[in-house]
Amino acid sequence: MINFIVHGFAFLHLFKQYAMNSFQLTIGRFIMGLKRPSRSTNRRRLREWGETLESFTIREVTDQDLLPLVDLHVQTWADTYWTVKQPPTHETRERQWREVFKQQDGSWCCFVVQNRAGKLIGFAHGVHYSHPDMPGFEGELSKIYLLLEYQRLGLGRLLIGHIARKFLGQGIRSMLCFGVPQNPSNRFYETLHGERLYDKKGDFHGGYGWKDLEKLAAICPID
Repeated sequence: MINFIVHGFAFLHLFKQYAMNSFQLTIGRFIMGLKRPSRSTNRRRLREWGETLESFTIREVTDQDLLPLVDLHVQTWADTYWTVKQPPTHETRERQWREVFKQQDGSWCCFVVQNRAGKLIGFAHGVHYSHPDMPGFEGELSKIYLLLEYQRLGLGRLLIGHIARKFLGQGIRSMLCFGVPQNPSNRFYETLHGERLYDKKGDFHGGYGWKDLEKLAAICPID
């Protein structure tokens, strides 16, 4: 009877901790998502601008995209994590991307979304992954960002489709991504059947994984 009571209190403590963490996560996602336009708003904007999903081009990045990509990364990161008072500077992002572009060993890929006017409005970056903490994964979705006014239109799913197929073409059959649990975009990964990744203590830090990229590619078209 005593053991039952002790275990009962332990379970109750864990339940309260889980409930509190879930509540904090929900609040965090709500706050970070305050600047995000609704799907209906972005669809209306698209019609007003005379654009359709077919008017966008998704292609692999080129050397000529470096500076526009830097500008895009700076803006989209700041829009996503708008509660951060000192986001990464343009100089920091340029230095990081120049280092990436120097790597010519095929260990990374980047796809950009270009609108009809030729402006970059989104991108996804993937790298090979081989860290002992997550031995079951071979690829990593390192970054994926879209300008606020182009989110929730299906472009993110298209980008994921291109990354998944690029990895599959390299013999990479699994992928993970890391983020922060408060990011409202995590729901996007969940709709794509991404499995939450937990640390050794059982805590969730915003990571998701796909053990079968064939299945992911099947639900993420590329056109």
